[in-house]
Amino acid sequence: MTVQAIRPEITPVNKPWWDSLSAGVLTFQTCACGNRWLPPRALCPACLGSEWCWTPASGRATLVSWTVFHVAYHEAFAHRVPYNVAAVELAEGPRMITNVVDSPDGSGLRIGMSLTLTIQQQDGFAIALFQMAPVDDELRPVNGQHDSQSIAGDRGAFS
Repeated sequence: MTVQAIRPEITPVNKPWWDSLSAGVLTFQTCACGNRWLPPRALCPACLGSEWCWTPASGRATLVSWTVFHVAYHEAFAHRVPYNVAAVELAEGPRMITNVVDSPDGSGLRIGMSLTLTIQQQDGFAIALFQMAPVDDELRPVNGQHDSQSIAGDRGAFS
C-alpha cells in the first residue's frame, strides 16, 4: 500500500504565497493599517480590510515554542518520527508553524533562539522550514520574557 502525501489546498488567496516559496522567497501579508500576518487570508485579521500586499521576509526568525512528536498520528509522517513542530516569529512580526530541520528531536532548541529560513522541497512543494542560526549568543525576548528557563526550561512549552 502506497502512503499518500498530505498536500496543501491551493486557493486564489494562498497561491501567491506558494508561488513565492517556489521562487525561493518567504512572504507574508501586510495591510494598509500596518498589520502583518500569516497564514494567508483574504482579509486583515486586525481591521478586516482588503487593502493588503505581499511582503518578502528577511528569513530571520525567533523560536517561540516547539514540541516533538515521537508517534506519527498520520501515516504520511511515519518516516519522520521523531520530528519537531515549532512556532516561530519572523523578524518582521508574523508568526508561523514550521519545523526546525537540524534538530528533529528538539535537542539544542531554546525559546528565544535565532533561526534562519531554509526552503526545501517536500512532495513536490516548496516548504518554509527553519534551521538554527550559526551563532546565537543572545536569546531574544518572547512575550516579554528574556530567559528560556523562566518560560519552560530547555524543552519547549509543550514537549
